[in-house]
Amino acid sequence: MPVDRRKAGVFAAAVALRLLLFVAFPSLPDLLTARVEVSTPISSFKRLQEGLFLYTRNVSPYDGGVFHQAPLLLPIFALLPNPQSHPLATSILYTLVDLLNANALITISDSAESVTGRFHSTLRKHIRWDGVAIATGYLFNPFTLATCLGRSTSVFTNLAILYAVSNAVTGNGLNSMIALGFASYLSLYPALLFPPLVLLCYDRQAMAGKNTCGPAVYTLKQFAILLGAIAGLLGASYLVTGCSWEFISATYGVHLLVPDLTPNVGLWWYFFIEMFDSFREFFLGVFWLHLAGYVGGLTIRIRRQPLFVITSLLGIFAIFKPYPSIADVSLYFALLPLYRHLSPLTRYTFFAASALLYATLLGPAFYHLWIYAGSGNANFFYAITLVWSLGLTILVADHIFAALRDEWEQENPAMKGKEVRQI
Repeated sequence: MPVDRRKAGVFAAAVALRLLLFVAFPSLPDLLTARVEVSTPISSFKRLQEGLFLYTRNVSPYDGGVFHQAPLLLPIFALLPNPQSHPLATSILYTLVDLLNANALITISDSAESVTGRFHSTLRKHIRWDGVAIATGYLFNPFTLATCLGRSTSVFTNLAILYAVSNAVTGNGLNSMIALGFASYLSLYPALLFPPLVLLCYDRQAMAGKNTCGPAVYTLKQFAILLGAIAGLLGASYLVTGCSWEFISATYGVHLLVPDLTPNVGLWWYFFIEMFDSFREFFLGVFWLHLAGYVGGLTIRIRRQPLFVITSLLGIFAIFKPYPSIADVSLYFALLPLYRHLSPLTRYTFFAASALLYATLLGPAFYHLWIYAGSGNANFFYAITLVWSLGLTILVADHIFAALRDEWEQENPAMKGKEVRQI
């Protein structure tokens, strides 16, 4: 099998850069691990080390209420040497995860699903990057590098999501649902990707002439596989934690009830700090309904482009999930270049990019003024996170508009490039 020299060169450069940063700046990983933009209560490497310390001493890792991550991460990291004395092994693990993510992106790009699907074929299919270029953008994205160096466990969720999508574009529904089950087991929210993902699997199999059942029966089969994968992972977790179901509330209860209000780049923490306890349950329901409500609407309205629905939902999750971080944004930015052909149709890209750059540069400064300098307050940091969320919202909404316009131009080729006004 011939070796793709471009791909090999990009991967080698990405590995060299990461190992160079780990070795040349040994204090950088701990610095990034402590950053609220990189680590959250459900993805922090420091909290993982706390849980691992208890786990290796036969104490429940969920004692003390600090560790809120999936139990199966513990035996994996228990095999690695202590990251304080031997950090290279952990660095290599996170580097390999980034390479696997990039490889999945190449598979997704090479499928050409973003430009030519079962029901939609864009008029601008010649405007696209190849898989290696998209993988390069992902591997050298500063957000991806910071997440890798900060050793956030969100990278494992991103890996599972990307492999669920990469298997879906090849029509492998079984592996796709197993990967989605693993992602849902780790972070809960990826389960919301099931509707567009199963549509993507079904469409790719229909294009290959492999479907032997109707969409309803196929959906039920895939849902059963997803439930089976999650049940198997929960059963393994039950054994790992010493035959205890304590991890259910400690892991998934934190996602749903948001008891830890540590500041992050999201919108939930400040709102619930100010919220009266008597209204907390009501607004928890409202926030979760708001997050989940996009799934049905986008899946139905943009039915012809399930991969774009998945990409848009990942952007929405990066804005509205309870504990977001730059790892979620790096995943959205990884898939967004698949839709380069939509760039001529977007309207506010410059404004969105400016807002994101502004928030990226000033966010750490505002957090320092609040926490360390004492010359600011929580409003300083929350204000800049609002700018961050605004930039992401504009970017996601602008690309949804562009995708709808692209569909409309496919139906009306004579109107390509012409201005349309709503009256």
